[in-house]
Amino acid sequence: MDFDVIIIGGSYAGLSAALTLGRATRNVLVIDGGKPCNRQTPHSHNFLTHDGEQPADISATAKTEVLKYPTVKFLDGNANLAKQIAGGFNVGLENGQHFTTRKLLLATGLKDVLPAIKGLAECWAISAIHCPYCHGYEVKNEKIGLLMNGDHAFEMAKTLNLWNKDLTILTNGKSQLTAEHTEKLKSKSITILEDEIVELAHTDGHVKSIIFNNGKHLALKAIYVKPEVSQHVNFNEQLGFELTDMKMIKVDEQQQTTAKGVYAAGDCTTMFRSLSIITAAGTMAAVMINKELISEDF
Repeated sequence: MDFDVIIIGGSYAGLSAALTLGRATRNVLVIDGGKPCNRQTPHSHNFLTHDGEQPADISATAKTEVLKYPTVKFLDGNANLAKQIAGGFNVGLENGQHFTTRKLLLATGLKDVLPAIKGLAECWAISAIHCPYCHGYEVKNEKIGLLMNGDHAFEMAKTLNLWNKDLTILTNGKSQLTAEHTEKLKSKSITILEDEIVELAHTDGHVKSIIFNNGKHLALKAIYVKPEVSQHVNFNEQLGFELTDMKMIKVDEQQQTTAKGVYAAGDCTTMFRSLSIITAAGTMAAVMINKELISEDF
């Protein structure tokens, strides 16, 4: 085998795992396409000792630390093939390269599939945000929108009411809120708008107003969005492991997938996409991979 472990994905979960495995003197290859989902995010928050730093700076520092360990190698590229072979796995890249490994760790993140609204992609992770624990403090007490509907809109509005009292739910079409939820929201002075959105007017990703199809405008400081998500590559079909109902890679408490020898960590396994949780998952996966290798060799 070329490597003990191949890690597909070199962001926080992958880097954390590489650090742990490098310190365990394992031969590791990290394959990374260089397009993390938070590449537009100006500042990271709620990550101890790094609060307010740029995500790219955190990962660059982490990569420098990991590369101090001589058994860890990085390769820029996109892995698009993984198949089981005798004693491990064969991993292929888009450029035609192939490598073999005893164990495989997927830290591939997720693709955020945003509604097709003009300006939304440019605002994503800047002023179109998804998590109050990551971004809520920076826009507290401001006028905020929620681009969501149904039960999720109600639960998110209830949560955000801690940070913001001026909230508007933008259902972007007919409301799917129950009568009970609607009454409760109105009692908290939370507005519900069913007008269809045609554009987020913004300056360099900072939303200024929501423009509706009837010509109305709504000035906002930020807008919370719940995008659909998908895996970057259909490794589940190639390797035979399961996904959850939420399209996440199904893992146990040791970050093991339902396919033997295949582990996963980070955004691809959970909707709790904070850096601290993702980093911890990478460490856990690495420890469990190393334990499995030790057991096989002892």
